[in-house]
Amino acid sequence: MPRPPAPLRFALPLLLLAAAGCVSTPLPHFPVPAEAAAHPSAARNLAVLGRVWGLVADQHFDPSRDAREWAAAARRLGPAAVAALDEAALYAVLRELLAPVADSHTRLLTPQEVAENRAAVRPRAGFGLVRMENEWVVSEVLPLSPAAAAGVRPGWLVRARAGAPLGLNPDFRVAAGETVEWDFLGAADHPVRLRLTAKAIRTTARREARVLSSGVVVLRFDAFDGPARRWLSARLREHRAAPGLVLDLRHNPGGETLSLGIIVGEFFPQAVDCGTFISRGGWRAAKSSWTWGSARHAGPVAILVGPGTGSAAEIFAAVLQEHGRARVVGTPTPGAVLASHFYALPDGGQLQLSREDYVTPRGRRLEGTGVLPDLEVRPTLAQLRAGEDPALAAAAAFPGAAAP
Repeated sequence: MPRPPAPLRFALPLLLLAAAGCVSTPLPHFPVPAEAAAHPSAARNLAVLGRVWGLVADQHFDPSRDAREWAAAARRLGPAAVAALDEAALYAVLRELLAPVADSHTRLLTPQEVAENRAAVRPRAGFGLVRMENEWVVSEVLPLSPAAAAGVRPGWLVRARAGAPLGLNPDFRVAAGETVEWDFLGAADHPVRLRLTAKAIRTTARREARVLSSGVVVLRFDAFDGPARRWLSARLREHRAAPGLVLDLRHNPGGETLSLGIIVGEFFPQAVDCGTFISRGGWRAAKSSWTWGSARHAGPVAILVGPGTGSAAEIFAAVLQEHGRARVVGTPTPGAVLASHFYALPDGGQLQLSREDYVTPRGRRLEGTGVLPDLEVRPTLAQLRAGEDPALAAAAAFPGAAAP
């Protein structure tokens, strides 16, 4: 009977140092079966694992994690990571490694996801979903998407995807050209079955301006970045005389802290406190708004928020709320406000890693708690299906304070 292969112990400090860049804490040694170590992907897998593990050990904002437990996690999952035969298997193990970190801004992106982000293009059918009253409901449909061409409408219920119910944590990732059969309940609960073929759609954040019959201006922007802040500044100058302004951040997941400071500055005649970022070593960096180039919009402001409001968008809402500059309307935000950095991995993937915590100007920690609206408005499923937007109606009738 042949003898089973002896386990090998990886001791490749030069490889790890080259792969790790600024990482200084070495990956713990662990045994790996000889057949796994001989696979062509083993060295690459080890380099990726070492980079991810070391970055969390050295750079994560919270140093209180038990280093012994983190080392034990590497020894427990390391053999499976090295033995992974493809990208999907490797990233499944790495995500299991990161699961105990459990914060809003630490996550892995595969090489394919990195490429899609850089190209600002991703295969999709073209509609978003929201969970309401134990139902999955179409929340919006992207213009010029396969879903829009097929006639999908906001408010439709989703009954099945490829013949199966969606469950609580559905995965909608598809490849370009992939066709999936969807079962909906459309208007008047009429069953609709559609075969939607995903196509590459640009992921550029949406920006929309409209004027209500009351004269109140509604501005929706879905990112805190350079294009959004320039667009917003122009719209604020254009609508200086509006009787009220509603900023719709319900689909805004955040973005740059630089743009955050500039956009806050658009609503004040002087620089204001935007809160404090706290690094791993306890170093505190107070952030203020910018005044250079500000539109100094002085009219009443309401901010719409909800579960899709994140990161810089949450901080923005909290800052204007605490300074008494705007009323916040909608539902509580998720509390995902850690400052993060993207690190390149040896295989072309990335690790987004939380580097700083945040507290508001009044010293309140938002991570995990979020922003509480001044006026909470929870749309019902019936209202959404009827095309009604009670949160927007409430915000338009509930202006915040004008600038001093």
